[in-house]
Amino acid sequence: MIGARTAGRAAALRAARRLLLIVFAAWLIFPPFAHAQNDGHPQSPDLSDKSLEDLMNTEVTSVSKKTQKLSQTAAAIFVITQEDIRRSSATNIPDLLRMVPGLDVAEMNGSTWAISARGFNAQYSNKLLVMIDGRIVYTPNFAGVYWDTLDLPLEEIDRIEVIRGPGGSVWGANAVNGVISIFTKKAADTQGGTLVAGGGTVDQGFGMAQWGAKVGTKTDYRVFAKYFNQDHLLDLTGQTGADGWHVLRGGFRADSALSSKDSLTIEGNLYTGREGELGFILPAVTSPTLVAIPEEINLGGGFLQGTWNHSYSSQSNSTLQAAFTRYRRDDPLEPERRNTFDLDYEHQFAWGQRQQIVWGLGYRYTTDHIGGSFTVSFHPPSRALNLFNGFVQDEIALVPDRVRLTLGTKLEHNDYTGLEFMPSARIAWTPDAQQMLWGAVSRALRAPSRNDTNLLVNIGSFTDQSGTLTLSRFLGNPDFKDERLIAYELGYRASVAERLSVDLAAYFDDYDNLQTVEPFTSFFEPSPPPPHEVTTLTYENLMHGETHGVEIAANWKATNRWTLSPGYALELLHMHLAPTSEDTISPAFVEHGAPRHSVQLRSHFDLGRGLTWDTSVNFVDRLSHQGMTFDQVMPAYTRVDTGLKWTPWDAVTISIAGQNLVKDHHPEFEDFFPSLQSGQVKRSGYAQISWRF
Repeated sequence: MIGARTAGRAAALRAARRLLLIVFAAWLIFPPFAHAQNDGHPQSPDLSDKSLEDLMNTEVTSVSKKTQKLSQTAAAIFVITQEDIRRSSATNIPDLLRMVPGLDVAEMNGSTWAISARGFNAQYSNKLLVMIDGRIVYTPNFAGVYWDTLDLPLEEIDRIEVIRGPGGSVWGANAVNGVISIFTKKAADTQGGTLVAGGGTVDQGFGMAQWGAKVGTKTDYRVFAKYFNQDHLLDLTGQTGADGWHVLRGGFRADSALSSKDSLTIEGNLYTGREGELGFILPAVTSPTLVAIPEEINLGGGFLQGTWNHSYSSQSNSTLQAAFTRYRRDDPLEPERRNTFDLDYEHQFAWGQRQQIVWGLGYRYTTDHIGGSFTVSFHPPSRALNLFNGFVQDEIALVPDRVRLTLGTKLEHNDYTGLEFMPSARIAWTPDAQQMLWGAVSRALRAPSRNDTNLLVNIGSFTDQSGTLTLSRFLGNPDFKDERLIAYELGYRASVAERLSVDLAAYFDDYDNLQTVEPFTSFFEPSPPPPHEVTTLTYENLMHGETHGVEIAANWKATNRWTLSPGYALELLHMHLAPTSEDTISPAFVEHGAPRHSVQLRSHFDLGRGLTWDTSVNFVDRLSHQGMTFDQVMPAYTRVDTGLKWTPWDAVTISIAGQNLVKDHHPEFEDFFPSLQSGQVKRSGYAQISWRF
């Protein structure tokens, strides 16, 4: 016990030292700002210039499927605004998400990210729901997200709402640990032309052209085309990672006022690209293990979506949304084709003076065809899946403008586990305009996917002392059950001082039916030759556990020109196996696959005369028991991005930026059961010019 306490103190001291080093590094980066004062030059308005009352009145929609003020929102939510996007040095959505406390963002190779909230991160994170303009973009193949195909022009994004914690009572299965909602700008807000061009050491060349205009007096539209070409990163030995890629994308959005009570939005896009990776292959039955080989993957797809909004009165409105999505990924080992149709209806109305009710119905139909190889395949290779759902939510003003209680549940029927329900209760107390306290209890589920139920992977072989050749194989489990969560959350938002606001969240999550890998059957197989025994592993639901932590975000306007936005997250995970489990890997991977400590610090400084300087510092604690190569420790790392933007005229912005400046290269994540070999993120820089006309 004494040794454990000593080790705990040593770990805490190491974490404190790292935090002090980050703060000291930030001080070295920003020393001239400490005494900067306003010299009288006008500053463009932004979120950091608003009072806390204005910030508390910021409107969000992802928590309750209706517009709410932040002061009434009983959830741990972080909003990435247009101004945050403009200031950031990020060139893609995953890097934008690094500013969110409690969100684990790790780049695995040039085109692959592992992103999750509150632990359970993996190459294909299956407990985080992602949407674009209300359209769910996870794939039923593995219940995760292909982040490489979410390459929207950042100039078109209005905001990104990130919820840490469950959202199943509104959004359904897979909204377990978080929800990310990306909202694009209305066409009326992107009138005229925009040209963007740039290039650098990793992002070798990129550009975007956009045009927006009106058709008559009631319709606004925009069209865009975007292209980028990214150089390869490094593999784990420091050689080429063979993961360069390029994508060409085009799209449109049109917003029409059909009448005084009806509006229609139609949007869509198409993309095509090619990306490389070091994939894993088992060359033959006699091969002892998977080996990494360079692969080229052609990909393409697109979507078409329509959203009709109807207002019955000032207290009642409805939304009907339909979307069709198609994509292909020509992976040499497992090429995939998928078509998905989504239909959703929701209606919100006031019931009396104190209640706001939202209810809705939804349907999803998806079909796929997944090719195979000796290494990996799906059985059956094609499958059609149906998903039916309905939800209702009632927001009750227990004390007008002070205390709000929200009760709701979602019912969902899937083809794997049948009918499921996901209830929640949330309460928000706003004693005054400067502070609010909230709490929530929620139940959420992660439904099975094709990967859980139909996957087959040949892992490697060995010859025992009797000379028998034995092949190890992983098989999906058709009887795999849903993973379950009951979450308890508390939060507090407040103005600490005239120039300082804070947002705190704490949580305790109780998981059950979590996925484990267990020994299964053995049998003889004559083909492919030579004849061999097969021992199999499969998925079971034999793990449970608890996670708890805290998340802190703050905004401090140090001077009239300098704004600091720090953040911190602590994640603690404890997993336990059922007595019948023989899994020796999953608990350690889950417990040590998330950073215990992570720290963010963003700085924005207005230098005047159209020149701004933005810097972000991210510290991510080490990960233990990771993957196939870093089987002991994935080292902690600190990432520093910085950029200068100059707007000599209102229509022109010139930017230069450096990314990952601390080290020449570093790894960020390796999965326990990956489909590709992880690489190392390189130090890089780029220059960009934007022209609006």
